[in-house]
Amino acid sequence: MSNSAETSPERTTKRPLRVAIVGAGPAGVYAADILTKSNEVKDGDFEVSIDLFEAYPAPYGLIRYGVAPDHPRIKGIVNALHKVLDRGDIRFLGNVSYGRDLTLHDFRAFYDAVIFATGAIKDADLDIPGVGLEGSFGGADFVSWYDGHPDVPRDWPLEAKEIAVIGNGNVALDVARMLVKHADDLLVTEIPDNVYQGLKNSPVTDVHVFGRRGPAQVKFTPLELRELSHAKDVDIVLYPEDFEFDEASDEAIRTNNQIKTMVSTLGNWLVEEHAEAEEPSSRRLHLHFLHNPVEILGEKTGDAAHPGKVTGIKFERMRLDGTGNVKGTGEFVDYPVQAVYRAIGYHGSQLDELEYDARRGVIPNEGGRVLGADGKPVPGIYATGWIKRGPVGLIGHTKGDALETIGFLLEDRLTLPPAQNPDPQAIIDLLEERGIQYTTWEGWNKLDAHELALGAAWTASHPDDGVVRERIKVVPREEMIRISRD
Repeated sequence: MSNSAETSPERTTKRPLRVAIVGAGPAGVYAADILTKSNEVKDGDFEVSIDLFEAYPAPYGLIRYGVAPDHPRIKGIVNALHKVLDRGDIRFLGNVSYGRDLTLHDFRAFYDAVIFATGAIKDADLDIPGVGLEGSFGGADFVSWYDGHPDVPRDWPLEAKEIAVIGNGNVALDVARMLVKHADDLLVTEIPDNVYQGLKNSPVTDVHVFGRRGPAQVKFTPLELRELSHAKDVDIVLYPEDFEFDEASDEAIRTNNQIKTMVSTLGNWLVEEHAEAEEPSSRRLHLHFLHNPVEILGEKTGDAAHPGKVTGIKFERMRLDGTGNVKGTGEFVDYPVQAVYRAIGYHGSQLDELEYDARRGVIPNEGGRVLGADGKPVPGIYATGWIKRGPVGLIGHTKGDALETIGFLLEDRLTLPPAQNPDPQAIIDLLEERGIQYTTWEGWNKLDAHELALGAAWTASHPDDGVVRERIKVVPREEMIRISRD
């Protein structure tokens, strides 16, 4: 993977620079967009030819399979990504998996540069006793289920009346909101029918969200927080003993408008406590702070193959230490619950033939230049998004991230190891030769139209419901492929 002797300035000006991007979520699409709009391309210094690969038959990655369907900004983000891909200067190739359908060697043969934008879809580990009990779930797995991910089971065991959600980020709030909301209120979203039926039959009455630190240290955003109050027939319950503020908290409230807004919102809810409601709601969403999980409790079976079901969860009460961090009080409290969802973050997955930082769940890199085993940049290989920096930050941060990576690619463009076969048709021939049922942007438009038609048909067949279903998501991979390729 050393620089090639063939490399020269003349080589890059004779033909378009061939770039493969692996991952068609926001990170991949932003990288493609930034590269095509770069000054070097606009000024005619060189041309670029980009192929955007995606493991799923449809584009948009985490926006389609990782964000709650009732998220208020999801449509705007999809529309922005759609506009980029609909221009026609970036080729989308879906249902192609890196490491299974194409190897790094394949990409090297057909492209001058490869950018990995594979994101992070696994749950971060929570190392406490009882994690393996029946009824203990990863939040990311639940998100994949309710978002209609094609590679997860169609059914989800929604049998608990009382549920704990561990985490104080946006994913934890998404998971809690989807668990506590009434299924009929989600019909206006794109949820698949199997998800609607599963949520409709849920016996849930109480969902508890637990965070380790105080109200001024939460990781969610004001928008996500306000969404909680929009759930019908759901009371929000807070606890005065959880409202503790230290010097760092006071400083954060004074200097950060976002934190000030969230603390104010939570404080108002605490005061109101929905006292004006004539009748209590049928479901409750409890927000707890200063709780550190120490054990998931379960029935004892004595059988390692059948570890028993969740019956509760134990926490140590925490207190703020003056810096915004927490320390244990030695006081423990148990809550009776029949299910626990861990939503403490995502973790990136290892990719074939690339180095991997298992602790952080990222590809080792310097500003997006991927590093080899020797710690030096590997010519022509880059990373962007969560697989580059770790699963932190909002979608908007991904643009700045992509800008940095593309900046280095542009710096390196005259010294990239040249593709052996840069003809854009060559990769298509290889995919067809291997029998890979790849999907295209035209195919996505067909699937998009099909999902919209499903929503319109449902709406027409339920005229008395007063609900307009804009779309219904297709779940089975085989059906997505068939519709896309017909």
